[in-house]
Amino acid sequence: MDKQSEPVKLAKKSLTYYLEHNQRMDKPAELPDMLQEKAGVFVSLKKAGQLRGCIGTFEPTQPTIAEEIIQNAVSAGTEDPRFSPIKLSELAELEISVDVLEPPEAIESIDELEPKTYGVIVRCGHRSGLLLPDLEGVDTVTEQVGIAMQKAGIQAEKEIDLYRFTVTRYK
Repeated sequence: MDKQSEPVKLAKKSLTYYLEHNQRMDKPAELPDMLQEKAGVFVSLKKAGQLRGCIGTFEPTQPTIAEEIIQNAVSAGTEDPRFSPIKLSELAELEISVDVLEPPEAIESIDELEPKTYGVIVRCGHRSGLLLPDLEGVDTVTEQVGIAMQKAGIQAEKEIDLYRFTVTRYK
C-alpha cells in the first residue's frame, strides 16, 4: 500500500470522525505548513473506481487548508446530492483524493484551456460550474466546458465567462 499524503490522511480522519461522532473534528494542533495556508479545496471519494462523492470550494471559506479539507471531506461523504451518504462500513473501500486549487484566472477564450492541465469555471449571471483538471473521460476542451455548463444549469447557447486554474492533487 502506498503512503497516503497528509491532505488525504486528514480527509479520511475527518470523515471517519464525523461518521463515528456525528460532528466535525477540530483542526489538529500539529499541521504541516502547507495545510496552514489558505486555498480552495476539493475532496473526491471513489469506490471501485466510480465517483461516490465530490464537494469543494474554489475559493477558501475556512481559515486554513486543513479546515477546508475537514469541512469538504465531510460534505463530500454526507452532502453530495448525487449520492446517498457514505456509511462507516464503506470507508475502507474508498479512494480519497484532495485537490488544492490555485486561484482562478479569467481567460478570453477556450483556446487558453487544456483539460489535462487546467480546471475550468464557467459563469453566466449568478450560475457557475466547475470541473477539475485531468479527469478520466474528459479529453477535450469542448467536453470540459460542456460538462461545467451542464453542472451549472447553463444552456449551451448562452454567453459565459471563463476562468482556469491549476491544482495540486494528493492521493
